[in-house]
Amino acid sequence: MAKHVVITGANRGIGLGFVKYYLANGDSVSACCRQPAQASALIQLAESYPNLNIIQLDVTDETSVQALPRHLNDAPIDLLINNAGYYGPKGIGFGQLHAPEWQKVLAVNTIAPLMVTQTCYPMLQKATNAKVVCISSKMGSMADNQSGGSYLYRSSKAGLNAALKSLAIDLSSEEIYCVAFHPGWVQTDMGGPNALITVNEAVAQMAECIDKLDAGQSGLFLNFDGQVIPW
Repeated sequence: MAKHVVITGANRGIGLGFVKYYLANGDSVSACCRQPAQASALIQLAESYPNLNIIQLDVTDETSVQALPRHLNDAPIDLLINNAGYYGPKGIGFGQLHAPEWQKVLAVNTIAPLMVTQTCYPMLQKATNAKVVCISSKMGSMADNQSGGSYLYRSSKAGLNAALKSLAIDLSSEEIYCVAFHPGWVQTDMGGPNALITVNEAVAQMAECIDKLDAGQSGLFLNFDGQVIPW
């Protein structure tokens, strides 16, 4: 049965990979990005897939987020993928930290996914066993941190994981399942050309896990292959 899938940060990288995967699966996809007019890959896909809806969304702009239900015609959402993310400037160590840039990373990676989910909540309620996926990172795992540094990104993803856990508990009675994924070291603009897996490989394995997601897995932090990652 065809699903309605909403994806943020959909114009490139993992987000675009999810768009392509679910379109090929016959699903209806709402692809959200900041500048649709410049999203050439999405525009090209729309020529072949009438079930693709490209939506302007800045996940850190409250007005833009609040307009999302109108752009989606308040349609039921079977799967919401909070993918939009921001690493921030690299190479900033202790002694070089600046609050404004840190706040920007937190706004995109930690706060925005929950604000988007909250706005989409009534539409998630309309679906049966709706699912919320947040693309996190193993760099948010405190147990896995052996190298230090990356204060901005690590803290933003750890915060996302904490919020996702609470969300899963709060929505469990409504059978809306929530999970955080580490997509792996993926060959994207952020991951770089030396990354270990391709976007297609990461997306296909995550999609397989998403399809099987149930109450027993809701609230977990998972690797792209479904293995549990320690907090």
